[in-house]
Amino acid sequence: MLPVLECADGVRRALSPRIAPARKSALGQFMTPQSVARFMASLFPAAGGGCRLLDAGAGVGALSCAFLDRWVAGGFDFTSVAVTAYEIDATLRYHLAQHLGAYAARGVTAEVLAADFIAQASAKCQNGAGAFTHAILNPPYKKINSNSPHRQALRRVGVETVNQYSAFVALSLELMAPGGHLVAILPRSFCNGPYYRPFREFLLSRAALKRMHLFESRNRAFKDDEVLQENIIILLERAGEQGDVVVSTSTDASFADLVEHAYPFAEIVQSGDPERFIHVPTAPGPSALEEMGAIRFSLKDLGIGVSTGPVVDFRLAAHLREKPGEGTVPLLYPVHFREGRLEWPKEGSKKPNAILRNGETEKWLYPNGFYCVVRRFSSKEERRRIMASVVRPDAFPGAEVLGLENHLNVYHEDKRGLPPELAHGLAVYLNSTAVDENFRRSSGHTQVNATDLKRMQYPSRAALSALGTWAMGRGELTQEMIDTQLEALTHAE
Repeated sequence: MLPVLECADGVRRALSPRIAPARKSALGQFMTPQSVARFMASLFPAAGGGCRLLDAGAGVGALSCAFLDRWVAGGFDFTSVAVTAYEIDATLRYHLAQHLGAYAARGVTAEVLAADFIAQASAKCQNGAGAFTHAILNPPYKKINSNSPHRQALRRVGVETVNQYSAFVALSLELMAPGGHLVAILPRSFCNGPYYRPFREFLLSRAALKRMHLFESRNRAFKDDEVLQENIIILLERAGEQGDVVVSTSTDASFADLVEHAYPFAEIVQSGDPERFIHVPTAPGPSALEEMGAIRFSLKDLGIGVSTGPVVDFRLAAHLREKPGEGTVPLLYPVHFREGRLEWPKEGSKKPNAILRNGETEKWLYPNGFYCVVRRFSSKEERRRIMASVVRPDAFPGAEVLGLENHLNVYHEDKRGLPPELAHGLAVYLNSTAVDENFRRSSGHTQVNATDLKRMQYPSRAALSALGTWAMGRGELTQEMIDTQLEALTHAE
């Protein structure tokens, strides 16, 4: 007879292709491969006494089985083990009960619940119930609507979040006894950005962050389910004392090239950061950008602003036009920029190329001029996360104003154009390898918000202008040319 975890993994592989993509999406349902389950179980520190294990969103039970297999093999000294597993999918729940029941002969008691975890756990938190010593989670990845019963239940227990995965982790942590340990695999997107700040504050105020593991390849952890979200595994200790954080990386779920380093917590969550961003360094020491001492200025120091493009197309839909014409002005979307070059008007595009200039649109338009723009979204496998381009006024002869759509971030001076050298210098700087590498350390998603760009450090205004003057005197720039010039310029200051 196969070990239980291997049986569970076989069931996972058999069931996963049969689950309709729409159902996976509806439930946020992505089951854990056995290699990931074993690794997650290995992260718990050795422990004894009675164990109460929580597995919320348990699927077919791979995570619980990996945990129990470690105990059976002598990895824990528990005197008793009780498992509480939640799963709302009836098919998966049947297999979950079978797999956990296989450990009954070892003295494990298992409770398999069909209940809605968010609703039931929120009620338990209100009643002060729950004293789990361990939790192991691969929670569902699905948005929570702002006025939904789930959102209201979470708010009643002090959890403010926008996705089920963060809700599951927050509630599980709240149900744990002091000193209990939680291991979860979840999208890295919670580490930064404004939407997850309350969740980060919730975690960091209740638990010590002990370990993080990052998969360097986006599509390997859940390759059978074609998940492209960047994933991270975390180990938390409820009410623990915060010390150094061990950060490990591997290319994929084989963990064959696992590398780990310990970092001071201050390098993970910077002191005084009101956003409580969680940085995931992938190598010891400062990044290449941080080593450039001349890069130390904020946008405020430079007298530059950055904003999301003001034209929200669905709100101004009646004023959009497929082609430029009488009474229109240019409208720019990300699709108009390719490899740093502007292509306008863009023939055959599904996006409009122009917007009417009238009393309803005037306040959303910028004066024609030089701007540096950054796409807010990049595809997951693009070479760089930050993709910057220059808007040139001579591309729109006769146009007094421009429309800049909301999926662009726009660098400007008080809602007006920049000096040409400065616009070009910003684009060169933002397209450097050093900026990309530094951004990837702090951001696990492909969205680049104006807030992210405001938080960055920049060379001086004079250095950026010099960089722009150099770029304007060249033809097409290669990545090597950009990186070499940036390094030379910043070391010269």
